[in-house]
Amino acid sequence: MTEDSLRSVTVERTSTGHFVATNARGGTISFGTGSDPDREAEFTPVELLLAAIGGCTAVDVDVAVSRHAEPTRFSVAVTGDKINDELGNRMTDLEVTFSVAFPSGEGADRARAILPRAVKTSHDRLCTVSRTVEIGTPVTATVEEA
Repeated sequence: MTEDSLRSVTVERTSTGHFVATNARGGTISFGTGSDPDREAEFTPVELLLAAIGGCTAVDVDVAVSRHAEPTRFSVAVTGDKINDELGNRMTDLEVTFSVAFPSGEGADRARAILPRAVKTSHDRLCTVSRTVEIGTPVTATVEEA
């Protein structure tokens, strides 16, 4: 691992079932179990995974198409089924669906033309999050003595 390749977040418990993740740049996002009625809008870790998949590929595609035209609509829906089987809790049938529209014009025509290729390239090579999920990467969990 090099300084350029290392990515990290720290997750701190704020109360029972509620946490805040902080990145190296100081950005934060709160999340929790999703079972607290007072925090219905709070994301769960699974929803954060779906957001990470959609967000990663959205960034890739946006960079490619926005060079040619500013989209009038750009939305990415990510869905999947949470199951529990002999392999434990996991997500299956993950699906990413883009809904993108452009205005009229030559640049917009180019953006529309490259959109499918941009989505495919993000999926096949660029999106670190979905590539990691699809390829499968071992996760090591350890406990530090406090």
